Amino acid sequence: MRRLLSNAHCVLFDFDGPVCRLFSARPADAIAHRLRALAVELGADSLLTPQLRASPDPQQVLRGIARHHPSPTVVHRIEAALTREEISAAATAAPTPYAAPLIAALSTRGRQVAIVTNNSPLAAEFYLRRQQLSGYVAGRVHGRTRDITLLKPHPDVVLRALRSTGTAAGRALMIGDTSTDLAAARSAGVEFLGYALDDAQAAAFRRAGADYVTRSLEHVLTALIAPTHG
Repeated sequence: MRRLLSNAHCVLFDFDGPVCRLFSARPADAIAHRLRALAVELGADSLLTPQLRASPDPQQVLRGIARHHPSPTVVHRIEAALTREEISAAATAAPTPYAAPLIAALSTRGRQVAIVTNNSPLAAEFYLRRQQLSGYVAGRVHGRTRDITLLKPHPDVVLRALRSTGTAAGRALMIGDTSTDLAAARSAGVEFLGYALDDAQAAAFRRAGADYVTRSLEHVLTALIAPTHG
């Protein structure tokens, strides 16, 4: 862990998971239901496959509809609706344990911190302001655009973060909690630390080839701030 941190001039955080639990008070499945209802209202119900009709994941609903290449208006309306839902959710999102002190400690010790997320950047920025973390990130929030094809596992947000921080891929570390985070980091040539909530998720990261996995950001914070000896 210390080697990872000592090599990293920049640390990139996925938002929902490593920074907060975005939908802790506004269930994601209810949001997915509202997005499907909007698709029907827009006359795009034929795009709702059985898998999308059953999905509790609003991101999957958006991706699935966009994959069928409907009119741009349909995708933009659904993406805008999801953005509004995410901003509302950010008002009640539960902080991930040790995320805030880790972000602060990284920044005060000379590392640049950036957010790389498939969520709306507006939602992430709202949450960071609410938690008084904006100053540590300094505008380096890279999230969903209207081009849904650029969502992770595409490395777009990671590459944008590297450009915004002026960091070479080999001097960056990404902390994420999904296989799509791992894939995006790999595509960008960035070292990856998997954040796993349980043993099953940790094992899944290992099977996917992740070299580094942690069950708590406390371990990362401790490695960062613990004094070196010798």
